[in-house]
Amino acid sequence: MRKIILSGLGILFIVVSFFIAKKLIDEKNKPKPVKEKVVKTVLIDTVANGTVQIIIPANGSLVAKRRLEIYAEVQGLFKSSKTLFKPGQIYSKGQTLVRIDASEHYASVQSEKSNLYNDIAAIMPDLRLDFPEVFQKWQNYLTGFDLNKTTPQLPEITSDKENYFITGRGIISRYYNVKNLEQRLSKYNIYAPFSGILTEALITEGTLVRSGQKLGEFIDTSVYEMEVALNENYANLVKVGEEVALTNLDKTQTYTGKVSRVNGSVDATTQTITAYIDVTDSNLKEGIYLEANLNAKQEQDAIEIDRNLLSESNEIFIVRDSLLDLIKAKPVYFSDTKVVLKNVPNGTIILKKPVPGAYAGMLVKPFKGTDKTGNK
Repeated sequence: MRKIILSGLGILFIVVSFFIAKKLIDEKNKPKPVKEKVVKTVLIDTVANGTVQIIIPANGSLVAKRRLEIYAEVQGLFKSSKTLFKPGQIYSKGQTLVRIDASEHYASVQSEKSNLYNDIAAIMPDLRLDFPEVFQKWQNYLTGFDLNKTTPQLPEITSDKENYFITGRGIISRYYNVKNLEQRLSKYNIYAPFSGILTEALITEGTLVRSGQKLGEFIDTSVYEMEVALNENYANLVKVGEEVALTNLDKTQTYTGKVSRVNGSVDATTQTITAYIDVTDSNLKEGIYLEANLNAKQEQDAIEIDRNLLSESNEIFIVRDSLLDLIKAKPVYFSDTKVVLKNVPNGTIILKKPVPGAYAGMLVKPFKGTDKTGNK
């Protein structure tokens, strides 16, 4: 029985081996399938050279063009006023920003003015006798002298004798001493040189202000300025007075600025040149970050394409007889996403979008229809 089972298994193995061998022989003789040539569909464009406006992108934050750092030149207590000295407070031109108690200094000014008046009055009898021709003008000066007003200028001295007499009595030195005290008295009140807003306040009512102490900052909100750094290669392209398109970071607001100044020197560290753009808008605030597009130059007989269509060897793909080919081009300006090219003949068919794995000699066919951007 055992021999019969072993014999049957052997016969079964031989039969299975025969069929497997036959199948392998049939598959070996079967012809291999011919691979079909893959023809990629590409977006194309036809070259039409023209004038390309080169736009230089830049960015920066706004600062007030007119800024006043308020410092004290005298000492005294800071006095309160109807308008609180607080950040965000609006002041008109000529309005008092800071009032420092000047009562002690005011008394000194009045005392010195009184001494000047007395000195002039003391020489009047001598003027009547010795210089009758100038007596009247000095008399008129005394008549118009008001202790509560600014000291008027002394009468014009017309002769050497008069000059020696007046100077010898100490009138000239007394007069300039009074004017010096009056000038210092004016420093106890600080007025707004322009309409604007207080952005920083370092003192409060009752603070003892010391000479040289910073009191705050005041800015003009009518005009802001943006400082941008440009590559020194573009220094000769940016002109004062050119309009500039500005946008916020979200691209939701647009503004129009104007180049007001261009620095005459190049930063030795960064090799950049600084340009300043003025912008006026009631919605702007100091510190807002904006992006600028400066119209730098118009390039003639040029085209603008996506930057990734230009190879590192300054070549671009063209379509010739349904095959890709490479030609040389001359780049004249690079932006983040675009490149401006010259020396590309009119009528040349170029790729509009890059093709993965593209090579010279690749078989392609133009796409017929409309792409996602709406271009045919």
